[in-house]
Amino acid sequence: MANPSLQGEFDPPVQSRVIFGLGKVATLKDEVVQLGGHRALILSGKAVAESTSAVKQVAQALGDSCVGIYSGLSQRAPLASAVAAAAMAVEKGADTLVGVGGSTVSDASRMIAVMIAEGINTEARLRSLAEESQGMLRPDLAGKQLLYQVSIPTTLSAGEFNTGGGNVLDEQAGHKIRVRHPDLFANLIVLDPEMTEGTPDWLWLSTGVKAMDHCIERLYSAGNQPAIDAPILSAAEKLFRYLPRSREQDKDLDARLQCLLAAWLSMMGAPNFAMGLSHAMGHIIGVKYSVGHGYTSCVTQPYVMEYNRPASAAKQALLAKAAGLDTDGLSDEAAAVDAAKAVDRFILELGMPHRLRELEVPRADFPEIAQLTIGDGGCLTNPIPITHVDQVMEVLDAAF
Repeated sequence: MANPSLQGEFDPPVQSRVIFGLGKVATLKDEVVQLGGHRALILSGKAVAESTSAVKQVAQALGDSCVGIYSGLSQRAPLASAVAAAAMAVEKGADTLVGVGGSTVSDASRMIAVMIAEGINTEARLRSLAEESQGMLRPDLAGKQLLYQVSIPTTLSAGEFNTGGGNVLDEQAGHKIRVRHPDLFANLIVLDPEMTEGTPDWLWLSTGVKAMDHCIERLYSAGNQPAIDAPILSAAEKLFRYLPRSREQDKDLDARLQCLLAAWLSMMGAPNFAMGLSHAMGHIIGVKYSVGHGYTSCVTQPYVMEYNRPASAAKQALLAKAAGLDTDGLSDEAAAVDAAKAVDRFILELGMPHRLRELEVPRADFPEIAQLTIGDGGCLTNPIPITHVDQVMEVLDAAF
């Protein structure tokens, strides 16, 4: 019997070229030339530039097409660092931005490209435009050439696969400044496990949990598409299997490559998906307490899964199979309970935080967190629509 409620649309995603495998960074100069670029500016954070060899390897691969390195993009890319990076790109005559790092770098790189195209060269100007547009810039880029975007991830947060937007942090106002435009996406993404060597375990493993968070929320949130169920379940299976084997000290580059592929699969088909309450809470907690989104996923998703089970048990049951559990003879409800337990074990056995109190989030702040969370779009696409602060408070109390 046909399911009359099954209907929707699927828009083809943007054409990011993705290359993957050990040693792929060595081909970077030729890949940039293929895009049309000849003068590349490398963007990264200080830790990646100074504590790992990734930036040096990228610069070496680019050779004389590398015009400089800007390594001041700290967590969430404070506005001043974005302005400085844009100024350096203009000064050096860059036509390509090569981001080496996590979501901070890829998100900021897209904003920096817009700033250059629009001639935004001061903090005051960017802040003023953000105030005029309620924090969301929607530029008219018709006839304007954006710098080519290349992303080389060193974490599993998968921000390089976001499309249509970018952001930086206005520390003065305490919130992100965002930009939206369909032309904002990575032209080239390079998944090379050698680039992840030196990424500390706390960051690598927690962003792996964030990739799992992508899988879970995309599996059952409003806007879910049949076309993405298979890749995100494959991503979850890879994460369950390979993330525990990919710790830095194990030197298992194959496991790390499998995790990079899982992060990619967890975002397959973007932007044809929606996130839910876990991401909504994480957006608020992350910025308010300067906590990485990998950690926020660790302390929100298990409790959000439980809250959403009444509306998503059949979908959560699929996750149990991805975790390698035997679900024969089990009801969807029972299999969903087992799936949640598997996610709990996964997080705890990785040594990740599992409670909000472990991140020193004060319980007294919960009403404010709940109120701010309600304003995030993820609440509307949660399988149980979140329209009242009491709903968020229930999950926060469970997560504490």
